[in-house]
Amino acid sequence: MPVRRDTPSIDLSAEPLSRLPGVGPRVAEKLAVRGLLTMQDLWLHLPLRYEDRTAITPIRLLQPGVPVQIEGRVEAVERGFRYRPVLRVAVGDESRGTLVLRFFHFRAAQVAQFAVGARIRCYGTPKPGQHGLEIVHPSYRVLGDGDDAALGEALDPVYPAVEGLGPASIRKLIGEALERLPDNDSLELLPATLLEGLGLPSLRNALLTMHRPPRDADVAALALGTHPAQRRLAIEELLAHHLSLRRQRLALQQHGAPVLKGKGALVKALVKALPFTLTGAQQRVFKQIREDIAKPSPMLRLVQGDVGSGKTVVAALAGMLAVEAGKQVALAAPTELLAEQHLANLRAWLEPLGVRVAWLAGKVTGKARATVLAQVASGEAQVVVGTHALMQEAVTFHDLGLAIVDEQHRFGVHQRLALRDKGAGRNRVPHQLVMTATPIPRTLAMAAYADLDVSAIDELPPGRTPVQTVALSAERRPELVERIRTACAEGRQAYWVCTLIDDSDEVVAQAAQTTFEALSASLPDARVALVHGRMKAADKQATMRRFKEGEVDLLVATTVIEVGVDVPNASLMIIENAERLGLAQLHQLRGRVGRGATASTCVLMYQPPLSMMAKHRLATMRQTNDGFVIAEKDLELRGPGELLGTRQTGLAAFRVADLARDAGLLPQVHALAERLLADDPAAADRVIHRWVGGAARYASA
Repeated sequence: MPVRRDTPSIDLSAEPLSRLPGVGPRVAEKLAVRGLLTMQDLWLHLPLRYEDRTAITPIRLLQPGVPVQIEGRVEAVERGFRYRPVLRVAVGDESRGTLVLRFFHFRAAQVAQFAVGARIRCYGTPKPGQHGLEIVHPSYRVLGDGDDAALGEALDPVYPAVEGLGPASIRKLIGEALERLPDNDSLELLPATLLEGLGLPSLRNALLTMHRPPRDADVAALALGTHPAQRRLAIEELLAHHLSLRRQRLALQQHGAPVLKGKGALVKALVKALPFTLTGAQQRVFKQIREDIAKPSPMLRLVQGDVGSGKTVVAALAGMLAVEAGKQVALAAPTELLAEQHLANLRAWLEPLGVRVAWLAGKVTGKARATVLAQVASGEAQVVVGTHALMQEAVTFHDLGLAIVDEQHRFGVHQRLALRDKGAGRNRVPHQLVMTATPIPRTLAMAAYADLDVSAIDELPPGRTPVQTVALSAERRPELVERIRTACAEGRQAYWVCTLIDDSDEVVAQAAQTTFEALSASLPDARVALVHGRMKAADKQATMRRFKEGEVDLLVATTVIEVGVDVPNASLMIIENAERLGLAQLHQLRGRVGRGATASTCVLMYQPPLSMMAKHRLATMRQTNDGFVIAEKDLELRGPGELLGTRQTGLAAFRVADLARDAGLLPQVHALAERLLADDPAAADRVIHRWVGGAARYASA
């Protein structure tokens, strides 16, 4: 049935793809697997790149690595079978240049097409071969002598693949969908004044440009993602994600929360009892939290800061305000190792003040577990520290007022919601404090955490010495063993971090077990211990405790110690195969040393040759100890997905936007979001639906 474009009551964007010619049930099913259900989905199924078939390039002018279209005649054909079938076709043109087309997969019918003298037009990327430039598996057409094959009028889009459908079919379907693209008035959701102010096209024009770039389009800008058409789409996509998070935050604010506003006697007692003075950053962040939890609406605050910046103390101070108000506090950490460290610190700080701290983890079983569950349910346990076990159905709190989650990106969204719901009731939810030792770039915080208030503890406690970082080739391993020998003889402790537990033939990495045995043999006078993720929890804890108490000189470990115990006497760390780890992980590991007054060193040992990205990472680690600088570089190198935990954030689903590249658009996005929510909430809903759809964001978790 033809679409009536003059009928505004029809929502063309929501039309099912079955309305398109050639889309029967089987094709519709294949499109649905890729998330393509409506006309709008096809409009937003944007090209990955473009091929320029609008011109013919003389063969003599070809450059390696630059995609081109050429036309010429077959000069020679050669088939070979030395190692595997190969077909080589030499093509020449009027520029007296020759290019070799090479095929590894071909049929007899194809070979017959390449008769000497046949006229060929092909597209591909030339690269140096045995006999000059060659293109491997080009796309090509055999032209008859009488054919007047017109050149393309626009750049050819290359779309993301849809399993079971060929590229030509996808292009044809998208072409049909674009024929149904409405006019600007019914498609545009953003104010015209904003688009004019930023020099951006309408959404309709942006989509048409992206799908059918004209011959004179700025190909370089399209490749970099900086073309005005891409920026127009990116600003609306960023706006949609920002609005969806803001909506979640507004929905959360509809709930009440306990008002935790007392005289602060426990806070004063804790500050007085601490063996150190709070830094200015700690005091500033605690003041922000104190103001939040004194309100009857739920706090949702992210506290970020480097390893050792003192986030746990700030969380403990917030907890004391809740305890003083007669409420309970829950602190969840992703690993038993980290949770036990929090438990030890909180017990040392709080139990002398008469605050009862309970421990709930997977290994607490039987009668001990039943006892703890009863204490939590009755309210006798005022502060409860644990792992994922805190979120289980059997755990019931008497009156949870503050939920604290450490390293929140390591928990699944549903788990964080489950902890929040432990305090839900009478249309009230507990205040939430989220902590992370992975500093988050400002750009990412603005985009990914629009539903949270973000605080930064950007000051390390006094007495900390910056860690000196050096990068050494694995060939210099014997020197490092001697350095360890000297350090241990002087009474200092060291870490040797391996990236694998078992030996593997597939990757060049020393396994922890092998390294432990080799170092034990090389350093007979040193006390060497091993810890890795596959050990029993009790054995792992016992080894870490021995290291902390100075009974172990050298700890050989996997990255399990990324978040681990605080050992001020450990002043040397060697990270093997450092080139295999991301910046954030390297920085986290380095944070295990430099926790005392002794000058500390981190050695990044790498296996040459290094990739360009690995070189950038190691150089960044050598140049700075600032976690926020490192986080910005990590975002630039790897993108947001890995930094935040892709599955939890949905950020990897961005079609056009790139947070590192489009950071400059965020201030306009935030201003526009405020304007839309205030003036046209219906338009805000339509923007969210267009880009985010019905996917639950769980953003208030």
